[in-house]
Amino acid sequence: MSARTYLLAAGAFAIGTSGYIVSGVLPAVSEELHVSHATAGQLLTAFAIAYAISSPLLAAATGRWERRTLLVTALGVSALGNALAALAPNYPLLLAARVVSALGAAVYTPGATLVATVLTPPEHRGRAVALVFGGLTFSLVFGVPAGNLLGGPLGYQGVFALIAVVTAIAAVAVRLWLPRVDAPPAVALRDRFAPAADKRVLMVLALTVLACLSVFAVFNFIAPLLAETAHASGAVISALLVAYGLGGAVGNWAAGRLSDRYDTRKLLVVLFSGFTVVLATLPLTTVTPVSAGIALFVWGALTWSANPPIQSWLIELAPANSGLLLSLNASAIYLGVGLSGVFGGLVISWVGLLPLPPIAALLAVVALVLLVFALKPQEPAGGSSDDGPQDEPNALVVVSPPSAGAAMQ
Repeated sequence: MSARTYLLAAGAFAIGTSGYIVSGVLPAVSEELHVSHATAGQLLTAFAIAYAISSPLLAAATGRWERRTLLVTALGVSALGNALAALAPNYPLLLAARVVSALGAAVYTPGATLVATVLTPPEHRGRAVALVFGGLTFSLVFGVPAGNLLGGPLGYQGVFALIAVVTAIAAVAVRLWLPRVDAPPAVALRDRFAPAADKRVLMVLALTVLACLSVFAVFNFIAPLLAETAHASGAVISALLVAYGLGGAVGNWAAGRLSDRYDTRKLLVVLFSGFTVVLATLPLTTVTPVSAGIALFVWGALTWSANPPIQSWLIELAPANSGLLLSLNASAIYLGVGLSGVFGGLVISWVGLLPLPPIAALLAVVALVLLVFALKPQEPAGGSSDDGPQDEPNALVVVSPPSAGAAMQ
């Protein structure tokens, strides 16, 4: 894999750490700003909602930007948001700083994914997508635990300052070592959003929301769940979270290679079925620290392995407008994340903690049903009715690669 793809993944690591770091510094924020844990947790919700709303809008607004400039600007905005968070003396200003960081992340993640596919031969695109998203998974494995460890000695302001520096370094590296990628030709706004009306695209976005909602509704409360089922606490829970993150990294890596070899849509059916079963049975499989570590590793692997084939499928549906579709999918991910805390909290307040995983699994079942319906043949998102490469298994591999400009629309 090209060193340029690893560079894009490094930027994704900085962006991912910026997004997920609240989980690690939540105790420090609560203590230093004298707010409850629930209030501090709304920083993640604000980030997720701002990301979900702004990603497709910014994708349309920056459609004519040269891609390297776009990525550097996105990283710069994220660095600025983290710097403002480091300087924020109170909760409202910290909340506003998180929104600024979300704007940069909303542009970078889908943009980096598309640049990676443009700079990679067609037979390796699935791996390129997986590598970029690998940066996000490694932010869970290393970034969030590091934030938790540094939150005590540095405080939340020191942690955000460190992330700002790392993100700024990533911006400089992208500017120096990533080649120029031309902007796409001018496209009418109406035509740019036309693929989003395709029924399959809408179903893919809906299943993404439902999948993320089901997964994060449980993951948000995984610490108290493990405390109840496996009687785990402190360092044991931290180790179990690392097992989940490592599983996510392995699953993401494996899915990238599988996406290059097999039909991505059939692969998704297997993955969704698997993590639905694992999610539903978590109260039964996490009764000891050892069994919990195995269950969380498998759960993380199956959950994070869905990203590369979904991204590849969306690129396949509308190669000329894949930039917009990836932005919409990123919005769907963060919409599900943003709603998960509310949903999980409601379930716990109504029926308790242990029923949460099987109830969340019902949402995953609905996502699986949508996936099956989305597999039914119909007119592609680009509007063509030809029985061309779009209808072949793993068409992303066999179609001619779009030009750098066309692919980034």
